[in-house]
Amino acid sequence: MHHDPLPPVSWPPALDALQAEVRRRTSLLPVIGIVLGSGLGGLADQLTDATAIPFGDLPGWPSATAPGHAGRLLLGRLSGVPVVALQGRFHLYEGHPVGLVVQPVLLMQRLGAPVVLLTNAAGGVDPAYGAGMLMLIRDHLNLTGVNPLIGPNDDTLGPRFPDMVDAWDPELRTVLRRAAAETGVAVEEGVYAQLLGPSFETPAEVRMLHGLGANAVGMSTVVEAITARWAGLRVAGVSLVTNPGAGITGAPLTHEEVLAAGEAAGPRMIALVRRFAEIVASS
Repeated sequence: MHHDPLPPVSWPPALDALQAEVRRRTSLLPVIGIVLGSGLGGLADQLTDATAIPFGDLPGWPSATAPGHAGRLLLGRLSGVPVVALQGRFHLYEGHPVGLVVQPVLLMQRLGAPVVLLTNAAGGVDPAYGAGMLMLIRDHLNLTGVNPLIGPNDDTLGPRFPDMVDAWDPELRTVLRRAAAETGVAVEEGVYAQLLGPSFETPAEVRMLHGLGANAVGMSTVVEAITARWAGLRVAGVSLVTNPGAGITGAPLTHEEVLAAGEAAGPRMIALVRRFAEIVASS
């Protein structure tokens, strides 16, 4: 684990520098921020008039290393709706401090987006979920052992003790369900658990997660959601369940099957996110 602390009090200068660099390149004001998870980067190709900034060109951001993550910040239009999209993300398992992992959602807010949609590829904990299922995130379990808000708080950004009762915005979930109905995309709704990774869960861990009420599990998203809520963003999320969890089928898990499932479900995810953006922008 990377031990350079990046507590909330240190974030404003970093965000100032990031914002300045993005604004040097584009004046687009996004109405939605979208984080594209493993295998879901195809949505980036749907953006028009896009300005693409590699992570490595942004101050303090390393290049992306996770397979299936291109590592670019994109500002453009999706169905005419101005959006900022993160193609790839930073993960705790890469050794990044949690304070870096959560910077992108705060940057999205700085650039003007009041709403953030977090997507990910996840393992199915619920035996009823088949590969390729899209799950709207209703609630989460933070099982990483870390919290991005540890350390001196910055009261200008958010409160010391942020409320998480409706961390996953109920109105935005309604919008997602409407978008799914209008695009003919099947969705479930459930609880997402974040673990550190990078090893996949053991069968015993999947049984534990099931007992704790999780429906899907992954290695991202929750720390970003906590930070976004703290900062006053409205948060929605969709997990692509790429495979049944360990021990459910007895088959070993690979990152390749995660990426393959992401590719297969890409068109459904794109249709859902595109319609979601249209509805949010028009409301």
